[in-house]
This record gives sequence, C-alpha cells and structure tokens, in this order.
Amino acid sequence: MTGISPEVLDQAFRAARTFNAFSGKEVSDALLRELYALLKWGPTSMNCQPARYVFVKSEAAKARLAPALAQGNVAKTMAAPVTVIVATDTRFHEHLATQFPANAKAGAMFSGNTALAESTAFRNGTLQGGYLILAARLLGLDCGPMSGFDAARLDAEFFPDGRYKANFLVNLGYGDASANYPRGPRLDFDTVAQIL
Repeated sequence: MTGISPEVLDQAFRAARTFNAFSGKEVSDALLRELYALLKWGPTSMNCQPARYVFVKSEAAKARLAPALAQGNVAKTMAAPVTVIVATDTRFHEHLATQFPANAKAGAMFSGNTALAESTAFRNGTLQGGYLILAARLLGLDCGPMSGFDAARLDAEFFPDGRYKANFLVNLGYGDASANYPRGPRLDFDTVAQIL
C-alpha cells in the first residue's frame, strides 16, 4: 500500500474544518447511500459494526429533532441539509454470527454481559462515527459534529424501544466557510504521545 496524495490528506484532515453553516445545496439520498457504502469498510473489533445512522433530512424529521438540541445548536442544525444521528445498537452482537464468521458464537460473550456489550458498542460505534466524518469529507461533504443535545429526549423520540442509543450528531452538507471560527491550534506530539 502506498501513501495518499497531499491533496487528499488536506481534504480529509489538514484543510478540513468543522462547519457551522452550509449552502442551500441538497445532499442527495444517493450520496448518503454512497457515504455508507464507503464508511462501512472501516474496521471494528470482531467486525461488530454497532453504529446505526439516522439521516434526518425532512422538515418533519427536523421538527422531531429540534426539541432535543441544546439551544446553541438549533438554528445551525435546522439549516443543515442533513443531520446524522450516530447511534449504537445495544444488541449489535445478534449479527456477529454472520458478521464475524471466524467465531460464529462470539455473540454469546455479549448477550450475558451488559457492561461488556455497552462498552464495546460505544467504543466501536464512536469509531464508526469517525469513519463517517472522514468518508463524508472524502466524498466532498463538509461536517459539523456535535455533542450538544439531550440524549434521553432524542432516544425517546427516535428510538422508543430502547434498542438504539444516540452517541453524537453530525450536520452534513456543503459548507459555508464564512461562519467558521478561526482554526484552533492542535496539541503537539510531545504533549499527547510517547514512543516506547
């Protein structure tokens, strides 16, 4: 495997920004399907794939989402072409027999251990949410990930049976850079990492 061009690295990381405003350009359902078709290949432990995605596009769906948002996130989320609810499936392990054929009985370790299932779902579902952001950027979309929402209220509205649990939200669209904050600094290697 060889390295990727600097332009692609810029698009995915170095020049990419968190967007708070978007142009009015629509994000098609076909592009959302293409987004999933790309992000699904990101690795998870035991290929567990616990993330679930709700692409909130319609005015009716946005009206359901709005009451769960922190006040500072309402206007930008309502104006975004799409908001993705990145959730985790608490019973992801029910799919392991087919998704992890190397050990078709792997699901049993989770079905009897709620704490292990929850931590595995959260960890790997969050990882998949990161893949969503990178895949979206590589497909030409801009992203605005958010934590500012009432998870219990959102879950009650969108996942009333309790199986799925909201993790975080991502606004998607074609960004309007005029609403961006100045680029924040990043911590340097020696502050956050060590080589042993």
